[in-house]
Amino acid sequence: MGLEIVCLILISHAHNLQGDDIVSSANTAVGIMYKKQSDLFYYISLGKMNDSLLNENMRLRKMIDQYRTVDTLKDIPVRRELTSTDTATHVVKYADYVYRTGRVINNSVDAVNNYITINRGSKDGIVKGMSVISGNGLVGRVEYVTAHFSSILSILSNKQQVSAKLKDGTFKSTVWDNEHPDVFMMKDMPPEAKVKKGDSVYTTSFGNTFPPDVLIGTVINIEINKKNGKQQLYLRPATNFRSLQYVYVLENLMDAEKKQLDETPVKK
Repeated sequence: MGLEIVCLILISHAHNLQGDDIVSSANTAVGIMYKKQSDLFYYISLGKMNDSLLNENMRLRKMIDQYRTVDTLKDIPVRRELTSTDTATHVVKYADYVYRTGRVINNSVDAVNNYITINRGSKDGIVKGMSVISGNGLVGRVEYVTAHFSSILSILSNKQQVSAKLKDGTFKSTVWDNEHPDVFMMKDMPPEAKVKKGDSVYTTSFGNTFPPDVLIGTVINIEINKKNGKQQLYLRPATNFRSLQYVYVLENLMDAEKKQLDETPVKK
């Protein structure tokens, strides 16, 4: 055995065809070993990479919200003669969102009412009623919470409708078509509503359920009722629920104030 090793070493150092073959084979073996080692380290680090990407996306969303959740208003006094100094500009903020990431550990898509379980709970600041989105669009709202886990009622559900709007501002509720798990409907849209295939449909601020301007889905088909001309829209959800792995849970720090006002009885 020792002589065989010595012979291989001598041949590999010799400048001939056999020596080149041995060196080439050795390099190939080393290359395969390094690749497997690299693949192992990559697999181990996937969790950290996902967390890093989620945190970066969360930071970018927060930056976008700083511009999307404010209005610039001008107060104009009632006077006969106005000058440029008579107007005052105010920046009014109507939402302040905190994003929390969560990993999906259980998910259903084929039930009448589908639920998603994530690995975040009350100890992470999650409470019932918070909105949940994915990197692509709307997911649902938190329904049940324990210390370390939360159950989300998916928008793939007969129990909840979503107030939605077209790009021309026309709004209506979306209804999940549970006969086709990947389809939503907007029924009885007025004939004058301007819509075409491929248009995006977003949430509204109505109902205190979801934040506005979150993508729900895109129009994939339009049917016209010949009797009254009303349109029925079919939407493909923006979130792929069958491969959902991570979500964002949203807390609106100004939500309690708004709900308190909405629930105050109107004095006549």
